[in-house]
Amino acid sequence: MTHEEKLDRLAEVAVRIGVNVQTGQELIVNAPIEARDLVDRIATHAYRAGAALVIPFFADDLIQRARFREASEDSFDFAPAWLYEGVAKSIDEGAAMLTVVGTDPMLLADCDPARIGRAQRAMARAMKPVRGLISGFATNWSILSFATPGWAKSVFPGEPDPAARLWDAIFEVCRINEADPVAAWHAHVATLRARCDALNARRFAALRFSGPGTDLEVGLADGHLWAGGSATSKDGTACMPNMPTEEVFTMPHRERVNGRVRASKPLVHGGALIEDIEVRFEAGRIVEAKARRGEDVFRALIATDEGASRLGEVALVPDASPVSRSGLIFRNTLFDENAASHIALGQALALNMEGGCDAARGANESLIHVDWMIGSALMDVDGVNADGTITPVMRGGAFVI
Repeated sequence: MTHEEKLDRLAEVAVRIGVNVQTGQELIVNAPIEARDLVDRIATHAYRAGAALVIPFFADDLIQRARFREASEDSFDFAPAWLYEGVAKSIDEGAAMLTVVGTDPMLLADCDPARIGRAQRAMARAMKPVRGLISGFATNWSILSFATPGWAKSVFPGEPDPAARLWDAIFEVCRINEADPVAAWHAHVATLRARCDALNARRFAALRFSGPGTDLEVGLADGHLWAGGSATSKDGTACMPNMPTEEVFTMPHRERVNGRVRASKPLVHGGALIEDIEVRFEAGRIVEAKARRGEDVFRALIATDEGASRLGEVALVPDASPVSRSGLIFRNTLFDENAASHIALGQALALNMEGGCDAARGANESLIHVDWMIGSALMDVDGVNADGTITPVMRGGAFVI
């Protein structure tokens, strides 16, 4: 297949399997300005699927960087709440959402970390209405990636055609190279569902992670549920929230996380690169935190609100996942979180608890939800049963349950 044919396949899979646009439904598409060609193809397939209207919102990294270099100090405490209120209204009325990501991880490398932190907090507050609807699956939604020039150069520095290399990797891990990508996705979802069923049957009280720099016990919320692969919106529409996806995930108890953990991959957040994160949890909260690079940005992130220093998600990913087998560090959380087991700071997800989020049973609340990777081929994971006995779950990054 040519690149154009694969790009068209990606758009089709995003519409049919990812967001699963329904007849008569509006579709909001968020994307970097470089992704215009992909968005055009997404719109074509969405209209073929019966979409009533496709509404694109484009972002420009260069304009974002100009703000951090040139704007007045007051700018960094502002975010367009009016925009997200409108988007939330559309979602509440049934619009689907498809987000295309591809931010250059080094975009804000030379910008003031304090400004980045303030801008992130302002954006988190403004986006709260949308985030609540998305995390609660008020509608069908999905996220996929586009190989922007800046992102590609960060993953493949010095390569003569980094975008082509990155596109090859994206197509491979998103199953676009399969003879029938739609069938391949359905089969993959069935595998993830079976894994969730096995974990839900165990009803572990906690998970214990052991590996280099990590000795962490993550207590699980009362009534927690494991999820993975596809999800179902409140109106019954199935969707694939993340493409790619290799994880099964559940809800930690906000007050039952203890021990130390070291990141196994970099975290890119808001255009800033954070490397070699190490934290210590006590009674569910981060009480010590450091990072070799981007520590100020990370500290600002966990200071967003009271729940930002607590966990809202814990996820298991085999080290042999297609993303991990690629051998690449994508510097993009959508991909890197599917190469390694991970934890997420902030807001818990409603689908991970019987009856939805309930603080009394351990659900965390926050303006943020940020995943960062802790797993590797050297990581072991045990399930802690209610009686304190141990059940091996992963050994050397591979499932044994």
